[in-house]
Amino acid sequence: MNTWIKCLTRLITLPLLASSVAMAQAAETEAPARDVLYWYDPMYPQQKFDKPGKSPFMDMDLVPRYAEEGGDAASVRIAPGITQNLGMRVATVRRTTISQSVDAVGVLAFDARDVAVVQARSGGFVERVYARAPQDVIAKGAPLADLLIPQWSAAQAEFLALRDLQEPELLAAARQRLRLAGMPAELIARVERSGQVQTVWTVTSPISGVLQALSVREGMTLAAGMSLAQVNGLDPVWLEVAVPEAQAGALRQGQRVQARLPTFPGKPVEGLIQAVLPQADVQSRTVQVRVELPNPEQRLRPGMTAEVTLSSDEQSVLVVPSEAVIRTGKRTLVMVAESDGRFRPVAVRIGQEAERDTVVTDGLEEGQMVVASGQFLLDSEASLRGIIAADTPQPATATPPALHEAEGTIVGIDDGMIELAHGPFKSLGMPGMTMPFPVGDPALLTQVKAGERVRVGVSQRDDGLFIERVEKLDEQQAGHGGHEQ
Repeated sequence: MNTWIKCLTRLITLPLLASSVAMAQAAETEAPARDVLYWYDPMYPQQKFDKPGKSPFMDMDLVPRYAEEGGDAASVRIAPGITQNLGMRVATVRRTTISQSVDAVGVLAFDARDVAVVQARSGGFVERVYARAPQDVIAKGAPLADLLIPQWSAAQAEFLALRDLQEPELLAAARQRLRLAGMPAELIARVERSGQVQTVWTVTSPISGVLQALSVREGMTLAAGMSLAQVNGLDPVWLEVAVPEAQAGALRQGQRVQARLPTFPGKPVEGLIQAVLPQADVQSRTVQVRVELPNPEQRLRPGMTAEVTLSSDEQSVLVVPSEAVIRTGKRTLVMVAESDGRFRPVAVRIGQEAERDTVVTDGLEEGQMVVASGQFLLDSEASLRGIIAADTPQPATATPPALHEAEGTIVGIDDGMIELAHGPFKSLGMPGMTMPFPVGDPALLTQVKAGERVRVGVSQRDDGLFIERVEKLDEQQAGHGGHEQ
């Protein structure tokens, strides 16, 4: 889409540019001789040549790039009147504070850390089950069942007999045996206080919450360690939110969250991110975020849905108008406005979009001016004149460029370049020809010499084709990729 826009813009504004270019050419004819940096084909400005001649790509002469134009860092100069006629607008690179908000939908769930499991501490019998059923909401200390445990009787009788002897050490040892037999501390205290054997133990809920399971019935025989009940707490509850993985990077533990439930319209609930879970969902490409919501009144029940707004911490960032950004498909550019009507393409790395602005993470500085309208025309003109935007530093994990292979014969090696009579680079759609190539690693120049048959691997960079790999060929290895004009 950007290519079509650039072409249409160039056609519409061609008369205006023609007058500007004509004036510049007229000035050049009157100027004294200038130093030439290199020659290039305006239709393929990335490739440089060290002498004039015909372009190997098109039936046209190579164009010189002069030293005072600044090489790759050169800029496009447009007369002020032309700039005004084209309706170009500029904007300032400014620093602002943003806080990214993510809207999503979540489902309430039990807090998996607030769970209590009640078990039989010794073998016995169920004498009574209280009127409870799964999914009942119960308070802490609510009775669940009465258990008869015969083996506790002898231990309690021994304890009471030692109590009357007034022997503290023996009494402490007897109390320890009661604990090892599985008796809870409150039952031991009752025996010591009442002086009577307590064979019935009333099992109660250790926490308040929802009775998830009740596995006892009156008259049952119990074995030691048998599970009797399970209770889940209701304060707090978890809110499980599925966030698109592209938006999950800014979320951190402890960030604030606002949840709006259809059950309680107009009464949002504030909570905090408890965890960003480590595994993404392969099918939906989302990351699960666990939010902790307070629930002192126990109005929030697991299974309810909520609309969620997750807000990240405020960050100070550089922004430019989104319309100033040019996306070429391979990289992202802006046109920087300089003094004296000059405009220079600059490669940038961008972040998120905030309303009508785009965050710039690398390539620009605060206070610079960028073109917000008409930048496609300037980018097209810069490309025709061989002006290449400087690359922004790439991250350490950047993927290495793909290599395109062809076979050929080395014609000569000079000034860090390999002149190669090569066959077609099929993956580039480039026909066979003779041309010089710079090398990505100077050590490659010592591995080959003129006249040798080689297979080369080249990378396509913004400033041309670079030889990254050279492999010598013998007669049997040489294919049909030789020099083809």
